[in-house]
Formats: sequence, C-alpha cells, structure tokens
Amino acid sequence: MQNEEGKVVDLYLPRKCSATNRLIQAKEHAAVQINVAQVDEQGRFTGETFTFAMSGYMRQQGEADLAFNRLFFEKGLLTFSK
Repeated sequence: MQNEEGKVVDLYLPRKCSATNRLIQAKEHAAVQINVAQVDEQGRFTGETFTFAMSGYMRQQGEADLAFNRLFFEKGLLTFSK
C-alpha cells in the first residue's frame, strides 16, 4: 500500500529467498538476511550494499553456503580464480 506521496507504508513486506525465490514467512525463525557492503580499493565503505535473504529450508538442507557462494559470484563479490 502507498500513501499520497508514493511511499510504501505496509507494516509487513514479505521477503523472498535469494536462492530459491520461496517466500519467507513472518514466523520463520530459521531464515537469515545478510547485508554485504561494497568497498573501494582502500577498503572504505562506498555506501552501496547488497542484501541476500536465505530461507530456513536451504539452511536446514545444508545448501546455504553453496547458495551464498553462487549469489556472491553472480554479483561479482567473490572470485574462484587462483
């Protein structure tokens, strides 16, 4: 829902798992959300962040680490070269 100014004013915005696109329910306590900051060459925060949400299902299956690595690689935050 939006107000007259066009701002979102909903009390609850459902999240989706970044790996599986499943909806993360409000009562799911096993889900996590990670904010990764973008830094420059000197290691200073540039003001840009990437947000990743992982459902409890992926964590329970033991696939969260692999899924985070894939998501970080797709965003260019992680490389697998030597």
